[in-house]
Amino acid sequence: MNFGSKDIALSAVFAALYVVINVAQSLTVGNPTIYGPVQLRVADCLIALTILLGWPVIAGVTFGCFLSNAYYFLGVVDIAFGPIANLIAATIVLLLRKRRFMACVAGALPIGIIVGGYLSIFFDFPPPEALSAFPAVVAMVISISMSSLIAIAGIGYVLLLALSRPNVIEPLKSHGLKTLADSN
Repeated sequence: MNFGSKDIALSAVFAALYVVINVAQSLTVGNPTIYGPVQLRVADCLIALTILLGWPVIAGVTFGCFLSNAYYFLGVVDIAFGPIANLIAATIVLLLRKRRFMACVAGALPIGIIVGGYLSIFFDFPPPEALSAFPAVVAMVISISMSSLIAIAGIGYVLLLALSRPNVIEPLKSHGLKTLADSN
């Protein structure tokens, strides 16, 4: 794997995009939609783009998650394990990239399990009626998994399809953007 200056720049762009999307969502919809026990972190849609652009996206969404979690400081556990969840999710998406939709679905699960697993430390979460039969931590895992599915396998997959179109990607490639299709 060759990680050059263009890859570092692309990683920085994805880290910045991740933070900006979170801040914009927080300002327009409200903080609990990003950092609460029931959340839909729209910025996670960027994880699906790992299929197209590879390791720079993985580095970007991991560092972007670290910066976002540090900014909205819930605690050291969130700052450490949120980015780890994104790293694992994006790596799974990369490894399964030949089956794009399945990769996006599988990539949502580590976020749901890891983040949902530790959020019970920070929130006294009465599960919604539909999840009231489960203990709070299990309800959070289910809730975060469902929101990650929406972000990665829903929004992210649609974004991936739009950006994978030749009339979108070819002009970028002509200016030096490397895609995974180039390395196959």
